[in-house]
Amino acid sequence: GLNSPLHELISLALKEIDLERRTVLPKGDCSRIKRTWATFFNEESEQALREYLNGRERLTPDSKLFSEKAVRKTFKKGKERTGVHITPQILRDWFCSEMGELGVADRYVDAFCGRVPRSVLARHYTDFSPERLKRIYDKAGLKALM
Repeated sequence: GLNSPLHELISLALKEIDLERRTVLPKGDCSRIKRTWATFFNEESEQALREYLNGRERLTPDSKLFSEKAVRKTFKKGKERTGVHITPQILRDWFCSEMGELGVADRYVDAFCGRVPRSVLARHYTDFSPERLKRIYDKAGLKALM
C-alpha cells in the first residue's frame, strides 16, 4: 500500500498549489490523528515546480500534480544516480530534523507535518494559523540544495 507521505503527494491537485505564496493548501480528507494543513515550500522548490509545470499546459486546476508511477520512477532514478535510497518518509524525517536544527520549536515542526495538538492549551495559546506557520517556515530558511 501507499505510505502516508507518498499518498499525500500524489493526491495533490494543481488548484491546491499557490506558487506566488509558495503554499500548498490541500483540500483532502482529514484523519483522526492528522489534519490536512497548509504546507510551504522554499524558492528552490518553487523553481523546480515551475520547471516541472512548464510544458504541462494541459493540466486543469483539478488535475493531479504527480502520478504514483512518476513519483516512484523519480525516486528510483535518484537512487540509481546517487546510490542513496530515499523515500517520502525519509524526506519527512529529514525535514523534521533540519527544522529542529534550525531552531523551529517541536510544536511547529509537528504542525508542518499535520500533527496539531488537540489539547485546550495548545489550541488556545499557540498560533497555528497558516500565516504564522508560513512566517516560521520562511524564517527558518530551510535549504535542500546547498
